[in-house]
Amino acid sequence: MADAMTFELVSPERKLASADAESVTIPGIAGDMTAMANHAPFLTTMRPGFVTVRNGGSEDQYFVTGGFAEISDNVISVLAEEAVEGSAVTAEYLDDHVAAAESALEEAGEDRKQAAQQRVNDFISLKSII
Repeated sequence: MADAMTFELVSPERKLASADAESVTIPGIAGDMTAMANHAPFLTTMRPGFVTVRNGGSEDQYFVTGGFAEISDNVISVLAEEAVEGSAVTAEYLDDHVAAAESALEEAGEDRKQAAQQRVNDFISLKSII
């Protein structure tokens, strides 16, 4: 087995995962990134998307609506706004999030419109991959 690191995923409701991992792919705000053991320390905000945890031959996916990911000392900590198991994500689930994001876009001030529109776009694009 390749070098392992610790992966932890926490949302406001609960700790969703804590496991050893060979690699973790994170939906960073500037694009997807994969972290492996001995990765340089890094902090990123996340956009809506799937966090993929690989260990040996297994792969687990979790859906996050945003939040932060920190990589340090062979530990990846994901602090999610909202997180669920990847299998729980359906078209209806995403439709609800698109509607909420569109409502937030309508209420956003000029300084937040671009970020709010990007969030709507992120949720809509995710519907094409489920």
